[in-house]
Amino acid sequence: MQAKTIVFRILALAVLWGAINQASAKPNFTGEWKMNSAKSSFAPLPAPDKMVREISQHDSHLKIKTTQFGQDREIVTELAYTTDGAKCKNAIRGQEFTGTASWDGDTLVIESKREVQGMEIVQRESWTLSTDGQTLTIANHVQTPQGAFDITIVLEKQQSS
Repeated sequence: MQAKTIVFRILALAVLWGAINQASAKPNFTGEWKMNSAKSSFAPLPAPDKMVREISQHDSHLKIKTTQFGQDREIVTELAYTTDGAKCKNAIRGQEFTGTASWDGDTLVIESKREVQGMEIVQRESWTLSTDGQTLTIANHVQTPQGAFDITIVLEKQQSS
């Protein structure tokens, strides 16, 4: 009887351990994502005609390459963060800024401050992934000296060929 009890306890612990590991697993945003302009909102800024975001996430390392098309030009930005909350330096259009990325439950939060034309711009992006892993929603709160506004970018995962 004791052998059955020990086996049962070992199996119960294995199931519990698997459930704990599954619950603590963070979303992985790796892939190519294209903006769904009908579901995105950029007001008061002009929306890009097209946006593609290539994301590479491995352990705590996150690389983001964004290509936006609009107003007869293409803008490409490449950013890198660690998701452990450490300060990371990046540059957009030659201007350096510092930001952090950390987890709030299953939401990735990226916070940054930068100076644009002598004004401090503070951003807080909250990334959430749909349960099927096919839709990435980025809620971006932007604070400027003229006031605050919110942008929502909805991206759909592209299938690898």
